[in-house]
Amino acid sequence: MDNKLLPIGKTAKLLGVSIDTLRRWDKSGKFSSVRISAGGNRYYRKSEIDLFINEPLSVALNWAISDKTYEPDQKYYCKTRDVFQVRLEHMLAELLGENSKAFSSLISAVAGEIGNNSFDHNIGNWPDVLGIYFSYSLTERKIVLADRGLGILFTLKRVRPDLKSHKDSLKVAFTEIISGRAPESRGNGLKFVRNIVTQNPIRLTFQSGDALLKLQQGKQDIDVENSERYMRGCLAVIEF
Repeated sequence: MDNKLLPIGKTAKLLGVSIDTLRRWDKSGKFSSVRISAGGNRYYRKSEIDLFINEPLSVALNWAISDKTYEPDQKYYCKTRDVFQVRLEHMLAELLGENSKAFSSLISAVAGEIGNNSFDHNIGNWPDVLGIYFSYSLTERKIVLADRGLGILFTLKRVRPDLKSHKDSLKVAFTEIISGRAPESRGNGLKFVRNIVTQNPIRLTFQSGDALLKLQQGKQDIDVENSERYMRGCLAVIEF
């Protein structure tokens, strides 16, 4: 194991975050530092940095925001809808082994709605890499989906040209039923997702553009905040 210590500045560059973010992560325990002396500078173990970089959420995020176009690891890459459907069904089968049929179906429905929306609303218009990133861990009870598509704002502006920001587009997508043709069904689908999440022990974090939305059981209010990093497409984390 590589126990080499790296300073906070170099660690921030490797992880693609700011030094202030690393300090917050250290205080919260999300990613702890090493201090050679009490009150001294923060250092980070190279081995732990490598693990963090290769964690599924980090991999998905880095792929979604990267300026370089490349396909993710084939284990998690669903280039077409049929590949996604097969893996979604496999996940449901695993969920059924540890959870009730009703709850397993809800989790699968949320993941399926988000993943299928990526295909529905980017078909023929993928900016570069086709398909989605899809990983899950029943041990961590976490599902991660990401795409390098057009994003929620671009999709909804086709029928709601008044939308000006990613924040507004996420609020509309998760709260309003929009009638009409193709693009707006994404909003209706995400409203369906919101209803499931807020009525069950599920948490959802969803990002598109520079807007980050969080949903959880019993919380009807839409909480949308600015994200530190911009992505053209979408990233979703489902925890249950």
